[in-house]
Amino acid sequence: MTGNVSAEIPVSADSRPRHVAIIMDGNNRWAKARRLKGVAGHKAGVDAVRAVVETCAREGVEVLTLFAFSSENWRRPKDEVSALMKLFLFALEREVRKLHRNDIRLRIIGDRSAFSSALREHMEAAEELTRDNSRMTLVIAANYGGHWDITQATRQVAEQVRAGQLAPSDITDDLIQQHLSIGDLPMPDLMIRTAGEQRISNFMLWHLAYTELYFSPVYWPDFQEEEMRRALQAYAGRQRRFGQTDDQITAKAPQQ
Repeated sequence: MTGNVSAEIPVSADSRPRHVAIIMDGNNRWAKARRLKGVAGHKAGVDAVRAVVETCAREGVEVLTLFAFSSENWRRPKDEVSALMKLFLFALEREVRKLHRNDIRLRIIGDRSAFSSALREHMEAAEELTRDNSRMTLVIAANYGGHWDITQATRQVAEQVRAGQLAPSDITDDLIQQHLSIGDLPMPDLMIRTAGEQRISNFMLWHLAYTELYFSPVYWPDFQEEEMRRALQAYAGRQRRFGQTDDQITAKAPQQ
């Protein structure tokens, strides 16, 4: 699952996605529809996370990336942000050993500098505990933004140029990708967004260039196993062309 992953556009794809990325949307609206506080929706969303992780692991998905907290989410009401941080810490404490027992590796991407020292310590401990697990990689994007990811990668490459380690002509797509947060993992094959919104909201901007998009009307807390399987089935019915024509794809298909 790791190693030298090229940024080159692939020419074919399997019916089962190697990497699924999800924007988990609709927690607040789910709670509002039930006349509950927004944090109740976020708590209910943890159960959906568990169901989706279990389903993807059973289906042989190699990487699952979940957009938990964007760099723009700090603009939300302070009490909601505080509750989210507490919930994140609670989930790390409660769920990481379950991930470890099921041979699932946890990685957390994003700018950690804004988090409390206690939360950062739990992040590091969770990653260290699960570091050698190989069944599936679960990536949690927290205080993450696609602009931030590309910017920090560009800065690292610029530092190498300034140090004389690289010439401008050495900069390629593959080089930039190596410096992205998950540049060593396969590009997402399928991106899911729940709650009826149809935008990518600064999520994995580099990575989604040729990703299949699936928009579900279901609020995230209700996006359980059945909905996840429905998304995987929809992906299996897609024909991914990667810039090629239908005739080219048909010619490459195995003969029955």
